[in-house]
Amino acid sequence: MSILEKFRGPTTSIDDQIESFAINRVPAHLRWPIPAISLVLLGNATAMFFFSFGAQQAFLVGWPGMLAPISYFFFGAVGIGMLTMRMASREGLSQNLLSRGLGFGSRGAAVTSFIYAVNYVYYFLFEGTIVSHAIARYFKIDINSVGGIAIFAVVGLVTLLVVRRGMHAMSFLQSWGFPLFLILLGWGLFKMFTAHTPVGAGGWHATGATGSAAMWSAFSLANGQMIFQGLMATDYGRFASRNVRYRGTAAIMLGELIPMFAVIFVGAFIGVTLLNELHGPHAQSNAQDPGFMFVYLMGGVGVVFAVITQIRINVMNLYGGSIALSSGFDVAANFRPGRQYWTYLVWILGVVFYAFNVIDHLDTFLAITGVLTNTWVLIILADYFVCRRWMKLGRPENIEFEPHEVRSWNPCGLASLALAVLVGTLGIVGVYPVYYASFISMLLGPVLHVAFTAATRGRYYKPVQADGASAQLHSALS
Repeated sequence: MSILEKFRGPTTSIDDQIESFAINRVPAHLRWPIPAISLVLLGNATAMFFFSFGAQQAFLVGWPGMLAPISYFFFGAVGIGMLTMRMASREGLSQNLLSRGLGFGSRGAAVTSFIYAVNYVYYFLFEGTIVSHAIARYFKIDINSVGGIAIFAVVGLVTLLVVRRGMHAMSFLQSWGFPLFLILLGWGLFKMFTAHTPVGAGGWHATGATGSAAMWSAFSLANGQMIFQGLMATDYGRFASRNVRYRGTAAIMLGELIPMFAVIFVGAFIGVTLLNELHGPHAQSNAQDPGFMFVYLMGGVGVVFAVITQIRINVMNLYGGSIALSSGFDVAANFRPGRQYWTYLVWILGVVFYAFNVIDHLDTFLAITGVLTNTWVLIILADYFVCRRWMKLGRPENIEFEPHEVRSWNPCGLASLALAVLVGTLGIVGVYPVYYASFISMLLGPVLHVAFTAATRGRYYKPVQADGASAQLHSALS
């Protein structure tokens, strides 16, 4: 295989590119080389969200305090991603399809599919908001006006045109988009060094009170991203070779995370530098908003930078959301219009939420999705690696996912998720500090699931008719 071929996916039909195996296994002969998967993931690695994330960490705990949550994010994401991608590549299944056999049942997994889809709607909204803010500020349009909503909608429509052909479209987009991203980012940094007074790490101070509450808040932000990056990896890791080993999945995660963390530190650098120049009640929010920071630094070129970056990442958000919704509605309503049509629903929801200013309540939204998503991911990892592969309560290969192979509802996973989320919700409503919520839920959920599955001896892995046949055989033998 030539160097160039290592960065390309296999030749497939247009139908397979569009549908992208949203409701079935990826065939062995259509797997992708590791460099080609890493190239696709560069779109996520350089999302503008991470400029904002870096600035938020600097404003919360300053330097060097921010190194603790960021290190937790980095090493945790590598570990979670290694496991989820190894699992997905062996099975050739998305996280949504895996959930059917790994503790939730076919209809129960529809619940987790919708949890997953909500994450992508949020990130589509967040990235779209950044570019809408950049365009609106440059052309002096009110962000919350009809014009601001129209900007969000039109840029989203452009993204829809690109995402139709799934992984192949994303591979093409990243092959030219990433070099352009680097060139424009370099220009922005040049403008900052020549027209502003850069603030080095020694000057990155927290803007509020420091202490355990601030540090736990920083860890809570990192915790949600750590799990989500590992979760997101399965959408692409399922295309890796079935025989890929942990060092291969680790290489994919490092290929994504190293540029991502470079962006995080650049975001902190730019954010703190701009905060020293800005004044007024919105100074900090502007300094951590990439839709402001790059227009402030680069003018019209900053708008171009925001648009190109937003399209690259929102192709991935539309793709991931469509995979989740395809799987969810497949079993919830036996509805299969085709993966590409679910991208329109993600776009519509993004426009609606933008119009109603949901972005103003994202702290609460992130807390809720952190509790739901983290708990779900660790439950299916516990099911696969503990219940099936270690305790041997279910088969460790060729995980069941077809509706006739699994129960509609597996109470072990569903009850564990419900109880853990209930405990997490108590933190969200203020019974205990909200920054503990995702940690408590994500630890409680898998412990309960392993206990419930062990207590029932894996009975709920089998479809109801299998239980009936087993009972009849036992009766006949008696």
